[in-house]
Amino acid sequence: MSQSSSGASRGALPTPTSARLSVGFAWVGHSLMHIVSALFLTIVLALETEWKLSYDELIRLWTLGSFMIGLGAPLAGWLGDRWSSAGMIALFYLMTGAGAVLAGLSDGPTMLMWSLALLGLGASIYHPVGMAWMMANAENRGKAMGWLGLFGTFGVATAAVVAGSLTEWLDWRMAFIIPGVLCLGLGVVLALLMMAGVVQDRHADVKPQPAPSRGDVVRAFFVLSLTMVCAGLIFNAMQVVLPKLFEARLGGWLGGGTFGVGGLVTAVYLIAALPQMIGGVLADRHSLKRVYTLCLLVQIPMMAAVAVLSDLPLVAAAALVVIASQTQIPAENMLLARYTPDKHRGLAFGAKYILSFGAGPLAVQLVAWVYERTGEFTMLYLTLSALAALAFFAAVLLPDDRRKAEPAVEPLPAAE
Repeated sequence: MSQSSSGASRGALPTPTSARLSVGFAWVGHSLMHIVSALFLTIVLALETEWKLSYDELIRLWTLGSFMIGLGAPLAGWLGDRWSSAGMIALFYLMTGAGAVLAGLSDGPTMLMWSLALLGLGASIYHPVGMAWMMANAENRGKAMGWLGLFGTFGVATAAVVAGSLTEWLDWRMAFIIPGVLCLGLGVVLALLMMAGVVQDRHADVKPQPAPSRGDVVRAFFVLSLTMVCAGLIFNAMQVVLPKLFEARLGGWLGGGTFGVGGLVTAVYLIAALPQMIGGVLADRHSLKRVYTLCLLVQIPMMAAVAVLSDLPLVAAAALVVIASQTQIPAENMLLARYTPDKHRGLAFGAKYILSFGAGPLAVQLVAWVYERTGEFTMLYLTLSALAALAFFAAVLLPDDRRKAEPAVEPLPAAE
C-alpha cells in the first residue's frame, strides 16, 4: 500500500466515496470474519465420522486458532492506529482466506490445526481495526454500530448453515475452500482500491466527544475488563457448543445431518439480528450503562434454562440468550469508545478482543472438559449463568455515562 493512502491527511475528512467503501468493507468483513472463524464448529461433526476421532479430540484442534484471535488483536489494533486501517483490513481478508483454503486442503489433524491457527491470526485483525475504522467515519455511532452488529450477527447466524450445507451438498473440504476464496478475492480488491487512492485512511473522529474524567476512565477500564472476559467466555462457549447441543437434544427432529443442525443454529442467531439494530438505537438514545446491564441480567436465568431444557423450549431459551448477548454489543463498544482517546482506539479495541476472544481457548477447553466427563452440557450452562451474574454485578459499578463530561481542552483528539 502506498504511504500516501495510509498516512496522508490523518486529520482530514476522507472523500465520500472512500467513507462509503470503508464502511462497506467493514460491514462485509464483520460477516465474513464470523462465518469463516466458525466454519470448523459445524464441519467437525463430519470429521468425527471421516477421521474416526472423538468430538473432544477434534474440537481441541481449534484451541490454537481461537487463541490467535485474541493474541493478535492488540498488535493489529496498534498497526491500524500507526500504519493503515484499510491496509490491515486487506490483510485480514487475505490471511483468513488463505487459512480457510489451507484448512480445506488439510490431510490430517496437524495440518488442520496450523491452518486454523493462520485463519485465527487473520481473524484477529478484524475487530480492533474494523470497528475503529468504521467509528472514525460514522456520524451516528449507535446506528452505525447497530448495522455493523447486524452484519456480524448475520455472519454468526449463517456460519453453521454455510458449513453444514456445503459439507452435506459437496464435502467438508469445499465448506472451507469456497468461503476462503471469497475472502481472498475481497482482499485483493481492497488492496487495489487503496493503491489507486480510492480508499483512504482516517485517524480522527468525524464527531469528537468531550473528555471523561480520569476517575471515570480508570473505573470503566477495570469494570469493562472483567465484563468483557465474562462476555467472551459466554459468547465463545455458546458458539462452540450450540451445534453439538442441538444434535444431542434435538437430533430426532433434525434428521441426523449437519444441514439440519446448522440450519437451526442459523435460525437462532438470525433471530438476534433485529434486536441488535434496536440495541444500537437504544445506545444512541439512552444510558449505555443501563442498556448494557439489562442485557447481562437477562442472560442469567436464560442460560440456566438452557442447561435443563430440551425440544422447543430449549430453542426459545437459546434464542433469548443470543438476543441479549448480541443486543449488548453496540452499548459495550460505545462504552469502550466513550472512555478511550480516538488516536488509541484501535489499540483499545485490540485490548478488548484479547480479553473477549482470548477467552476462546478457555471456552473450547471448558466445553471439551465438560463433555469428556459428563457426556452433556448441563454443568457448562450453569457455569455460564454464574459468569453472566458476575458480569452483571460488575457492570452496575460503571460510571454514569449520561453525566455531563468535562469539556475537552483540545478539539482533537476527543479525549486524553
